[in-house]
Amino acid sequence: MAVYTEVSFEDLELFLADYELGAPLTFKGIAEGVENSNYFLQTGRGSFILTLYEKRVHSHDLPFFLGLLEHLAARGIACPLPVRSRNGAQSATLNGRPAAVLTFLNGLSLRRPEAVHCAAAGAALAALHDAGKDFSLTRPNRLGADGWRELAEFCIPLADRVEDGLDALIAAAHATLLAKWPRDLPAGVIHADLFPDNVLFMNGQVSGLIDFYFACNDAYAYDLAVMLNSWCFEADGAYNITKARSLIAAYRRERSLTDAEIEVLPVLAGGAALRFLLTRLYDWLNHDPNALVRPKDPREFAKRLRFHQKVKTAAEYGL
Repeated sequence: MAVYTEVSFEDLELFLADYELGAPLTFKGIAEGVENSNYFLQTGRGSFILTLYEKRVHSHDLPFFLGLLEHLAARGIACPLPVRSRNGAQSATLNGRPAAVLTFLNGLSLRRPEAVHCAAAGAALAALHDAGKDFSLTRPNRLGADGWRELAEFCIPLADRVEDGLDALIAAAHATLLAKWPRDLPAGVIHADLFPDNVLFMNGQVSGLIDFYFACNDAYAYDLAVMLNSWCFEADGAYNITKARSLIAAYRRERSLTDAEIEVLPVLAGGAALRFLLTRLYDWLNHDPNALVRPKDPREFAKRLRFHQKVKTAAEYGL
């Protein structure tokens, strides 16, 4: 979450006239994240998040994203719900940006999750995969393997400004992973960005999953690989196999992994690391200093990508 587009109190009042939310009491920007402009909104009817969609989120994708939230919530997944306007619309336009009001979820994201939290998040991912099976809309993963080329072509000539040798790392990994990338794994709706800051906890239990704006249709095991990258590495770059075993075991209790998924996990994990390396590097190189936003350091995922390049079998991930 972040703020790129400013919203004045007058803008807000005019926008909220189309909703039955009561008068605004509190309204402030949220600095975390990198993709959209987000504001915390409190009215006489409760607490909400107002999101203005920027950068990689297109208006034609909003029916998928917002419809998915309604679908998952109806099947027991704790996630934000779009607040429909008086005329029943899920989204509207605010200051030239597509925008939506979503319900606010209680809970805290963990900066340093322990193995028990990794297990709870792994189980939540499996539940999400199951709940999304009968969702009728589809959306391709535009930041999947087929979407890396454009990012790589932009980033490679500039990558050494960030870290020596980063250009060669990206070029080699891109070529190798594309050649090995699987196309026939079990697939369906995935979150594609279930980092610790997108999982809320209360009393040690998952209280909500948020930020579904990379959700798409892709391999379930790729979603698991994203979580291994985001939950199971320590600040010094070391892979924590205890956390990984807890996460994978909890996921597998809810959904079994096929032999093909297990065999190709090193490729999927490397691909997930490359995806976040590329998008973070792109954002780092294109940072707007006037935006209330904190671009994330891409070098973190360069370290993880190098780790995956040395992995020989999925057993090294904790299976």
